[in-house]
Amino acid sequence: MRVFVTGATGFIGTAIVQELINAGHQVLGLARSDASAGKLISAGAEVHRGDLEDLDSLRTGAAETDGVIHAGFIHDFTRFPEVCKVDKLAIKTIGEVLAGSNRPFIVTSGTALVSPGKLATEEIIPLFNPAWPRASEQTADAVAELGVRAASLRLSPSVHGEGDHHGFIPILVNIAREKGFSAYIGEGINRWNAVHRLDAAHLFRLALENAVPSARYHAAAEEAITVKAIAEAIGKQLNIPVKSIAPEAAAEHFGWFAHMAAIDCPASSKLTQEGLKWRPTHSKLLADIENGVYTK
Repeated sequence: MRVFVTGATGFIGTAIVQELINAGHQVLGLARSDASAGKLISAGAEVHRGDLEDLDSLRTGAAETDGVIHAGFIHDFTRFPEVCKVDKLAIKTIGEVLAGSNRPFIVTSGTALVSPGKLATEEIIPLFNPAWPRASEQTADAVAELGVRAASLRLSPSVHGEGDHHGFIPILVNIAREKGFSAYIGEGINRWNAVHRLDAAHLFRLALENAVPSARYHAAAEEAITVKAIAEAIGKQLNIPVKSIAPEAAAEHFGWFAHMAAIDCPASSKLTQEGLKWRPTHSKLLADIENGVYTK
């Protein structure tokens, strides 16, 4: 299969590209710079110049391939509502090209806000929340109605592994270094789910090859890890104290990241593992922290 991949040179995208090529697929990767193009060529992929806001580049990329993985997103939280609109329009644009073709289209989403405080499952489809303007899944569902095998793949809040410099764990590590101690909020019993980037990439391929319209797939290799355990692992690696901070002090300590530091978002991947025969095999989150992946 010839696959068009957006976000092809990012932390997760590079793993997806290699996973696809290793499985015998051809990859057409979206690149907006010469450096990104060079990465794709080195990986053995074809280069398609453009970006998520260049709708013509998205149209031609989708038209020239047998399926699409949309792993790209503009991670600029200072203009989050705006970049969510870019994401929605990108999905819609690609979907219109694929309409009526029954080609697979895997759209990236997340597990964190599926059902905060409760175990998120693939069967839970939350209503659109204007306070969280990202509408990737709803847009993918609309595309599926056009005769496309569009499905959503929900990533864990922590997709970890070598080369992770901008994810949630690096944010916690940087804050801990700056403040001189590693913190958790209250008792720290709120939970995150997690997945290694290579396990996530493998799931993207399985989802592409077996996509069911409007399905949700969970890239959650670990169902629940307490934020206290994460903070303790970081503190041990940095050789700094680990402290609890009061909820009212979270915003001052964590800044814009306070919401994620407090969220309770366990997630199951039982149905995904059963349906796609996905078996995560790579290292776990705490092992990566304890082995110095984030503190080298």
